[in-house]
Amino acid sequence: MKKLFFVLASITLSSIAIAQNNFYYVSGKVVDAVTKAPLQAASVFAQNTTQGTATDAEGNFKIALMNGGYDLVITFTGYQTETRRVTTADANDKNIVIELKLKEKALEDVVITSSSEVKDGWEKYGSFFLENFIGETANSKQCSIKNKEVLKFFFSKKRNRLKITATEPLQIVNNALGYNIKYTIDSFTYNYSTETTLYTGYPLFEELHTDDTAQQRQWQTNRLNAYNGSMLHFMRSLFNKRLKEEGFELQFLVKNNGKDEAVPLPNQYGAVNYTKEDSTNTVEIQPNQNNVVLIYNKEKPEQAYIDANPDEPSKFQLTILSFTPGESVVIEENGYYYDQADITRNQYLSWKKMADMLPYDYKKP
Repeated sequence: MKKLFFVLASITLSSIAIAQNNFYYVSGKVVDAVTKAPLQAASVFAQNTTQGTATDAEGNFKIALMNGGYDLVITFTGYQTETRRVTTADANDKNIVIELKLKEKALEDVVITSSSEVKDGWEKYGSFFLENFIGETANSKQCSIKNKEVLKFFFSKKRNRLKITATEPLQIVNNALGYNIKYTIDSFTYNYSTETTLYTGYPLFEELHTDDTAQQRQWQTNRLNAYNGSMLHFMRSLFNKRLKEEGFELQFLVKNNGKDEAVPLPNQYGAVNYTKEDSTNTVEIQPNQNNVVLIYNKEKPEQAYIDANPDEPSKFQLTILSFTPGESVVIEENGYYYDQADITRNQYLSWKKMADMLPYDYKKP
């Protein structure tokens, strides 16, 4: 029997009174479970933020996070990535232990050997990957992957599926929004039979720096444009009960004589069973219908989207949100929501991809 090894990350959380209590600290120590020795240079970051660090010689780390919820990601070479959800409500001393299983090289080799790796994968599928991962928006034209050689492409004839993995985090430069993005990708899959794309991973943002004030202003403008109407904007607006003020409208998508029909909601918050939990400062929703029409009426869709989807509305941005039946969604004040797999996006916001993504600690000017 093969032995399994683990890395333990002991985490404590404590609140701090800075910037008018807008932040809290996440701190802890990463050690090897077998030797109990501290692990230096383990990567610890709050995914989809600009906040990340590496453990010191004693295995210690400390990160300040803007109030709200995050997926804390801990990685170490040779071990499986692990995540832990943290939130402002957890800002008390805790003794959380995260166990990372050692990657079994032999098992990886079997998986790779039994798969059909495409040797010229980038030449064959590179453009397809960029369109479905980076996107086809105006911002995507200013994005690039610096280490595309780490990508591995596998095609399964039996499953009619393309799978893409990476041997190390992707290094993405977004010159439109002014970010370097380190994206630890789990996998990217495309099913040709159902024409569906699914990818999971952990992005860490780093702001680009320049002394060019015109460039700084352009980045701020582009970020605001990317934020307006985004899922991040919508979740923050819903949390604060400011849907109408921020330009959002919810409707239910129902069947009427076999055809889809959008039904306006007199009480949007009642229709999604909006509940505010003051003790945790979270909002829970569970719509009365699984398919929800999300309209953002303060901006039109990008022209490229209109050209590619002539039957879609051109005066406002329309997205269909499909909620997992019987599951509620919890929203934190920073716009983070979970479980994120319980909401599927179609139409406009599904067209927006990595090139238009902002970190959870983005602040609207």
